[in-house]
Amino acid sequence: CLSRGLDQKTSKVPSDSIVLLSDHFLPFSTKPFSTAEKASNAAIEHARLNGACSLSPRSGGRTRNIDGRRKKDMEGRKSRCNWRGLPFTCILGFILALGPPIAQSRTLRFVTLLYRHGDRSPVKTYPRDPYQESAWPQGFGQLSQEGMQQQWDLGQALRRRYDGFLSASYNRQEIFVRSTDFDRTLMSAEANLAGLYPPEGKQVFNPNITWQPIPVHTVPDYMEKLLRFPLSSCPRYEQLQNETRQTPEYVNMTVQNMEFLKMVANMTGIQDVSLESVWSVHDALFCETTHKMNLPAWVTPVVMTKLKELKDFSFNVLFGIHRQVEKARLQGGVLLSQIRKNLTLATKDSAPHHFKMLVYSAHDTTLAALQTALNVYNGKQPPYASCHIFELYEDDGNFTVEMYFRNESQKEPYILQLPDCKQRCPLPQFLQLTEPVISKDWKQECQIISTLNDTELIVTLAVCGSLLFLLIVLLLTVLFRVKSQPLGYSHLSNEGEQP
Repeated sequence: CLSRGLDQKTSKVPSDSIVLLSDHFLPFSTKPFSTAEKASNAAIEHARLNGACSLSPRSGGRTRNIDGRRKKDMEGRKSRCNWRGLPFTCILGFILALGPPIAQSRTLRFVTLLYRHGDRSPVKTYPRDPYQESAWPQGFGQLSQEGMQQQWDLGQALRRRYDGFLSASYNRQEIFVRSTDFDRTLMSAEANLAGLYPPEGKQVFNPNITWQPIPVHTVPDYMEKLLRFPLSSCPRYEQLQNETRQTPEYVNMTVQNMEFLKMVANMTGIQDVSLESVWSVHDALFCETTHKMNLPAWVTPVVMTKLKELKDFSFNVLFGIHRQVEKARLQGGVLLSQIRKNLTLATKDSAPHHFKMLVYSAHDTTLAALQTALNVYNGKQPPYASCHIFELYEDDGNFTVEMYFRNESQKEPYILQLPDCKQRCPLPQFLQLTEPVISKDWKQECQIISTLNDTELIVTLAVCGSLLFLLIVLLLTVLFRVKSQPLGYSHLSNEGEQP
């Protein structure tokens, strides 16, 4: 029972031991302690307190008073062990060691990330803007060098956060990256992975290049049904948007800013400026400000503040204000549904593929749609390289979900808490609380008028094919029978012949 206690010869604590301080175990290592280890250390503490094992001068040591001061004669001192009470202590430790194992500390099992691309050029601009597409090195909507740096920094932050959870070297069986089919999101994912997985060892293919290729998966934009919002071709969503424009909140905001919108229309040359279209004006001016371009005289700080306010309002128009839950079912709930499936799958040891991390590289509207579906959206446009984090933990067979949002590069991600659930939200409760925004049949809820679904199409083609086959067989049978009949005799008559 003294195997992990004090070394009697050196009176030192072994490096892998624990020191008892009050009632707390202070580990020198992060390795979890087993029942036997904890029992052993408890026994040591009991022995120490009861004089069973102590550090004191040997019996030959003596104490004397010199000039009124007490001094210890340390000559020949060494550890002495008083074995009184030790049998009881050892028996106690042995009994505790035979008890049921203590559950290991909670472990991280799975992570899902959704981040916005880095800094970019404007996606479009207004007619009277002095900086048209030719003013931008790669044109509109392209990732800038600043954006590349932002994503690399995010990758480095993720490496620090998940070092030890993810392997130091890239392992394709640990991480899967999915992006929308835009240059800026694909390049953001690549820059992010460069920060997350700098090559080392055998993965270095050129000592002068601190980068390695890592796959980023995507689908063509016209097929994107997971990461680009708002999803198009949903008549019910368009109907909800028309209803949103009739709500008091929308109407009042329009009335309050009518003169401002007219001024913006006059200065920009845009024919119809609305609460929903004004974001593009702010976007162009914001990009130009970020890249140190001179703005027109009419663009004052007050104007920029107002434009930002209206731009943030337009994000709420897209996914909230009116019938938010139904909008979520048609928009952000689609992505949330997939995330829920991934979290559930990560709890099953029988799953064929166990990625440790699933990464989505997308847009500000993607983040806004997802966070609105979760009811944690703060009402502001997500900044460049902002990142929503889902972490799945296991503790003694129980799974919990934690959410974080990194929207400032210089600060740690802050906690996002699902309403009506604690920060460490049990997975079953997380699934239950998010169930209302999960669509069972997206096409039906969108009221898409479809012709035939896949099953009906397959059945129809099979029936038509069978009928065609039977018709061909019948036709061949008839032709065969006609050709196989022998030639018979026929009566010949000569015209004009008299009987």
